[in-house]
Amino acid sequence: MRPLAGAVAAVEDAGGLVAAAVLGNAAAVVRGPAAGPYAPALLALREAPLLAAALAALAARPDVLLVAAAGRDHPRRAGLALHLGAVLDLPSVGVTDRPLAARGDPPGPARGDTAPLLLGGEEVARAVRVVPGARPVVASAGWRTASATAADVVLATTAGVRTPEPLRAARRVARLSRGRPG
Repeated sequence: MRPLAGAVAAVEDAGGLVAAAVLGNAAAVVRGPAAGPYAPALLALREAPLLAAALAALAARPDVLLVAAAGRDHPRRAGLALHLGAVLDLPSVGVTDRPLAARGDPPGPARGDTAPLLLGGEEVARAVRVVPGARPVVASAGWRTASATAADVVLATTAGVRTPEPLRAARRVARLSRGRPG
C-alpha cells in the first residue's frame, strides 16, 4: 500500500478549528478560525484551508489522502475530499458514515462486500462492509480516484473497525490537541 495520510478537522471549544493530518507515525496540527460559517454541503469552504496547512506541515508528502468528508458523493459532485485533493494535487478518497447525496442498495453481509452508490445514474461512491454485521461506510471517489479504488483503499486500511486507520489516527490527534480526549 502506498503512503496514506489521514486528515480530520474538529471544532475547538472556542469555536475555532483544529486540523490534524497523520502520515504513518508523523502528525501535524494546525489551529485557526474556520474560513467561513458552517453550511451543509459546503465544508470545503470552511475546513479546507486548515486541512491543507496541516498536510503541508507533514515532513513527507503522501501518495494518497483519506479525508473524513464526502468526495464525489455530493450535491455538486465536489465535496471536501475532492476539493482538498485537487488543491494539493493528491489522489483522494472521502470516507463518511452515510451517503450524502448518492443512493443505492446496501452491500452484502461479509467483509469486503460493496455496493455502488449512484447520483444521477453515475456511480460516485461505494457502500463498503468493513465489519460483518456493522453498518457499512461510504467510500467516495475524490480527486483522481474512482469509487472502486476508494473502496479498495478503505478495505486495505481497516481491520476489525469501521474507520480507516489513517483517519482514526488523525481524529485521535485532533481530539487530544483540542484538549478533550475521547
